Amino acid sequence: MRVTLKERKAPKPKTCDNPSCGASFVPQRLGQAVCSYTCGLAIKDVNQEKARKAIAQIERKEIKVRKERLKSRADHLREAQAAVNEYVRLRDAHLPCISCDSMPSDHDLITGSRWDAGHYRSVGACPELRFEPLNIHRQCVKCNRNLSGNAVEYRIRLVLRIGADKVAWLEGPHQPRKHTVDEIKSIKAEYRAKTRELKRAAA
Repeated sequence: MRVTLKERKAPKPKTCDNPSCGASFVPQRLGQAVCSYTCGLAIKDVNQEKARKAIAQIERKEIKVRKERLKSRADHLREAQAAVNEYVRLRDAHLPCISCDSMPSDHDLITGSRWDAGHYRSVGACPELRFEPLNIHRQCVKCNRNLSGNAVEYRIRLVLRIGADKVAWLEGPHQPRKHTVDEIKSIKAEYRAKTRELKRAAA
């Protein structure tokens, strides 16, 4: 059944989008936001700026999507490892170096300098544990880089920190696995969320 003009619902009054006007008017066409041509001209620049920002935001999102598509598996692994390492450094923020018991200074706590997230079993030796938080602990740059992890001292303190049974598990055999890109992305998202939670708790 065809609806006649009389039966159509009358448009509701709107408030003019021009801040200096604010008059109430009944729209004569779909999407009309101002009461008159004069008010439309008055907010033209504002609307253009909003449109420019909206277009720029869309372009940024499209660039981000394109960059994501161009990333290799190695790129995703690096990003995931960085997310896990950031979480570990924050988790252990008030603990001494896992290998030498050096403590962070107040300046270090603010800047995050002088500290790495050191693997007990290296990524090269045991890639299966590269994202395992029990295998990664806050470590001073000297021990991690200059002393190649300072492994003997690392193990002594690791046993005290997490227990001999967990260290034995770390040192035992592990099933080889190759994470898919989706799994790597999931790990990155998980540890970024954990880092945000630690930061909120510390605030």
